[in-house]
Amino acid sequence: MSNLLEQLRKMTVVVADTGDMEAMEQFRPQDATTNPSLITAAAQMPQYQPIVDGVLLDALKELGDKADEKAVANLAFKRLAIAFGKKILDIVPGRVSTEVDARLSYNTEATIAQAREIIAEYDAAGIGRNRILVKIASTWEGIRAAEVLEKEGIHCNLTLLFGLHQAIACAEAGVTLISPFVGRILDWYKKDTGKDFHGADDPGVQSVTTIFNYFKKFGYKTVVMGASFRNIGEITELAGSDLLTISPHLLGELAATEGDLPRKLDPEAAKKLDIEKITIDHATFVKMHAADRMATDKLKEGIEGFSAALEKLEALLAKRITELEPVSAQ
Repeated sequence: MSNLLEQLRKMTVVVADTGDMEAMEQFRPQDATTNPSLITAAAQMPQYQPIVDGVLLDALKELGDKADEKAVANLAFKRLAIAFGKKILDIVPGRVSTEVDARLSYNTEATIAQAREIIAEYDAAGIGRNRILVKIASTWEGIRAAEVLEKEGIHCNLTLLFGLHQAIACAEAGVTLISPFVGRILDWYKKDTGKDFHGADDPGVQSVTTIFNYFKKFGYKTVVMGASFRNIGEITELAGSDLLTISPHLLGELAATEGDLPRKLDPEAAKKLDIEKITIDHATFVKMHAADRMATDKLKEGIEGFSAALEKLEALLAKRITELEPVSAQ
């Protein structure tokens, strides 16, 4: 009998949720996703110091010797995720997701501008847009930005997604892909209720199942990529999802586990379900979001967490510049 990972690949596109390229080489996923926390973690690994140093030295060269450390760190910070993305694309055959600064999550125009900058960097490196997903938080402002970008041929991955209202708004905006966060939903409900949840009773699994069935029922082209898993039970309950992005630890656990893996999500079965159609305008989005305590809490927490990771990364880069300057001056 084949292992669970091999069986999962037959019905779902497996994506690696990491900035660790050694893990990608081990598991050979189709795509890879990163986020500010993962990039910050990877940037501190000794094996990736040459990537960090290369980006910093390029920024120093571009801005000149008289540029202050903050300006150099800021430029390097903007380019580091793209530098990792380029390396990742040498490993995975599919796409990489590169995230817009989380601190822009409530600014539509700034999000659009940074997404265009990200794509311009990949374009300059000769990397086609079909291999890039620009990650944007699923705020109303972020979804509106994605709607504009998709019309320009810039494909988007809407992240920090916790509620059906966010998912429907993304689909109606023509977004390429959404990343509903399974494990973070579970975290919230465990804390709120004091209960533990398993299998199909997991509220994160239920959320993604509802979104998947809704999209297939009404023929949306937006695809669903479950994310943020806490255990392989959540993953096996979502077998059949369009994509699943999985950490190296859980990929290893799936590869080491044998057993039968039945399909749980089926597009054809979803089309036969009795589901009410919902149209999401701004007022409806705001109303549904306010009524969903979990989505409200987790979206706010997620944006704050990613913003904190970015600030930590900027500080790390600024510190590293002082260590590089004697070398760059030689």
